[in-house]
Amino acid sequence: MYRQGDVLLVPVPAAEVPATAVPAPRDRAGRMVLARGEATGHAHVIVGPDTLLLADRDDIDRLFVRIITKARVVHEEHGTITIPAGSYRIVRQREYVPGAFRYVAD
Repeated sequence: MYRQGDVLLVPVPAAEVPATAVPAPRDRAGRMVLARGEATGHAHVIVGPDTLLLADRDDIDRLFVRIITKARVVHEEHGTITIPAGSYRIVRQREYVPGAFRYVAD
């Protein structure tokens, strides 16, 4: 597993990526954003020449990434991490507030 701030990449078998997964939309700058910080506006972005960010068409917040060789996760306030080839599920850290859960504000 790989963690950068409130984003966790969990290795999964390629077969675990849903058949309904489609390329996730990129932001205005063309970046593949794993999570955007609500507090700072900074973003956890994955970059790599053969990296594909996928969203489950039935649940757009359910993200996966497929990496052929290697990729990097970058963020303005965290050190860059290198991710080896494979398929990964993207998990956002959540916190409990009375009566509900919410994503951690980064």
